[in-house]
Amino acid sequence: MPAERLHLVRHGEVHNPSRVLYGRLPDFRLSADGRRMTRQAAEYVHGLERPVTGLVCSPLQRTQESAEPFTELFGLDPVIDPDVIEPWNVFEGKQMRRALMNPLNWRHLVRPAQPSWGEPYRDVVARMQAAMGRLWDAVPAGDVVIVSHQLPIWITHLAIAGAPLKHDPRTRRCALSSVTSFEGGPGAWREVAYAEPAASAGAIDVGAV
Repeated sequence: MPAERLHLVRHGEVHNPSRVLYGRLPDFRLSADGRRMTRQAAEYVHGLERPVTGLVCSPLQRTQESAEPFTELFGLDPVIDPDVIEPWNVFEGKQMRRALMNPLNWRHLVRPAQPSWGEPYRDVVARMQAAMGRLWDAVPAGDVVIVSHQLPIWITHLAIAGAPLKHDPRTRRCALSSVTSFEGGPGAWREVAYAEPAASAGAIDVGAV
């Protein structure tokens, strides 16, 4: 039998004092609060009292660090899967407000449904669901965890819900160290829970679009 439940976990707060859009840029690590958040997320999943038998994270530093409490609590070494990485976008390394004030950047905003500023939403959905399916089928039983990023998790939620992929990034329900849970498996995914176990008041959350 395959897995029983899949949890998409977002990474914790990133040390980002300049508040740039870090996207896929290297060397963006968790803050001290971010490490606390990831611990709370792992403790939440542990508190469900369901066996976790598979752990995957994206190649970026912040997700690998966010997977560490799951390794400690469940004794699993994370598998790095590039298919669950942050989408690329043209604003990496910039402060979003300043970028939007520059007329040279306005051409990147003309097709928000695609979106024109970065990786197409449909491509993100395809690679995320491919990774979910691989992990689901790779374990004989129990739950599995994927530590990923806000946009991949939210766009997966929209696709599974049958909602339009076009959306306002400010309306995403995917807080730092949140846990979005699915059952059913490939071709039959259904969302069964969403939780925000980590206290995030005052957190800096401006790293991607």
